[in-house]
Amino acid sequence: MHKPMSQPSPCPTIIEINEVAPRDGLQIEARFVPTEEKIRWIDALSSTGLRRIEATSFTSPKAIPNLRDAADVVTGIQRRKGVDITVLVPNVKGTERALACQVDEINLVMSASNSHGLANLRMTPEQSLEQFAVILDVSKDSGVFINASLSTAFGCPFEGDVPEARVLELVEKLIGLGIQGVTLCDTTGMANPAQVKSLCEAVLERWPDTPFTLHFHNTRGMGLANALAAWQAGIIRFDASLGGLGGCPFAPGQRAMCTEDLVHMFEAMGVDTGVDLDALLEVAATLPDLIGHDVPGQVVKAGKSTRRYAMPVRES
Repeated sequence: MHKPMSQPSPCPTIIEINEVAPRDGLQIEARFVPTEEKIRWIDALSSTGLRRIEATSFTSPKAIPNLRDAADVVTGIQRRKGVDITVLVPNVKGTERALACQVDEINLVMSASNSHGLANLRMTPEQSLEQFAVILDVSKDSGVFINASLSTAFGCPFEGDVPEARVLELVEKLIGLGIQGVTLCDTTGMANPAQVKSLCEAVLERWPDTPFTLHFHNTRGMGLANALAAWQAGIIRFDASLGGLGGCPFAPGQRAMCTEDLVHMFEAMGVDTGVDLDALLEVAATLPDLIGHDVPGQVVKAGKSTRRYAMPVRES
């Protein structure tokens, strides 16, 4: 397992992408994607230069039937050097199942707002922190990297604004527990670039040695603008979902941050993502057949900005 990069000064020239579509995308799809197809898809993704892939979630099959094959997927995929396999776990039982499959990273999840935590996890933030302490104890000798995703860090669909001070308070508690990395999540696409810049600068100033990841949604069309603001503040790690799959069920019209669109933006700016964009677009083009419907990603339809067209023929 590679150690996540430390946070550099603002406007870094190298970033890393964590692909979350196999988990965040598939969990809300109408149809179950067969295990063999998931494995082929993840294997294709791992050959594109992505640094991390969130392959599945070790949750109850009753809660998320689409991911009921979590263990089979993780043990069936090819493990490539330099590509960490991450899984989301909701509790101690899920942690134990994930550790048995020798994952590289475990991603815990909690909410910054009480109402979203109760609606999504049936726990307040304080109750989530208590559970995290137990999970950390269970996994302490595993060598597995432990990350925590903080949902509604930029706003709650039920409560509205979540004060930056509250987010910083929870991040401090997470790091104090021994959490190694933190993901700040714009769970329902409420963030704006000014808000993103402020929070990112605040966490990087207070915890410069902690790897922070930003997880944006494009529900209101501001995903790329928010990612740009985070990068300008010094963030180098981003979650993204191939084709724009996924989103929170509490946000009508939800859209995830599209991986190929994010990679295209950074590469066009001269920022190295380590990803082979052409290879990634080839995988993205297979999504409609895999899941049975079109996806919102733009670059796979329009082509890269370097695409050129024939001049129109005009009659003399």
